Amino acid sequence: MKRSALAIAAHPDDIEFLMAGSLMALADAGYEIHYWNVADGCCGSMTTDRETTARIRLAEAQAAAASIGAHFHAPLCADLEVIYSLELLAKVTSVMRAIEPEIVLTHAPSDYMEDHMQVARLAVTGAFCRGMPNFSVNPPRAITQQKVTVYHAQPYQNRDPLGQLVMPELFVETADLVERKVDMLACHKSQKEWLDQSQGMGSYLEALRDLDRQVGHLSAKFSFAEGWRRHLHAGFCDPDDDPLADALASRVVRNPAY
Repeated sequence: MKRSALAIAAHPDDIEFLMAGSLMALADAGYEIHYWNVADGCCGSMTTDRETTARIRLAEAQAAAASIGAHFHAPLCADLEVIYSLELLAKVTSVMRAIEPEIVLTHAPSDYMEDHMQVARLAVTGAFCRGMPNFSVNPPRAITQQKVTVYHAQPYQNRDPLGQLVMPELFVETADLVERKVDMLACHKSQKEWLDQSQGMGSYLEALRDLDRQVGHLSAKFSFAEGWRRHLHAGFCDPDDDPLADALASRVVRNPAY
């Protein structure tokens, strides 16, 4: 059976900034890859209305997913409506059962904005509920019983909401992937102006390179990297399971502090 990996994030372009290098490397390692933004990006504009913005960002996200051969999954709700609720959890769990991922890549549990943290909670519980027959999902799907390992990406700027540095457990080298990540991010043309105006990010594409460069510096080995921390195994997999590190062994270093 083909192994699968799911990247589940909050907004269109979050995967590109935080997860896409590892996702592409998993595809190169033979994994079937899945790309999913839970929110539709409707608030990501200073010039177009919600419906227009969501439509633009949907097309951009679909193009980004297609550019790396990822299966695209449609968003479930509007920006800032990502709430840990039974309704959303039933939908997230249904997709988890359909994909049967061995690896789930998602946001840090503590990050600079609420949508990111809520997606992390939904992803974790959705993976946990994959094998619970008495939990009803929408649409209905049979339970799955594969082992799954959940990995949390770095928070934005590698710091928690109180400004404390967060060190990864695993570093995945992206030096040979960072320009592919930039090409993915370039699909999100609508976001350059929005982020320049709302968050002062300057060069949208260079911001991605800077983030990977920062994580590479933390690794003390790589020039560019993405960082990951494993969720506790209980209810998901065996204690020593680490399929991300196993699949990408040639580009992974482990933080000795863990």
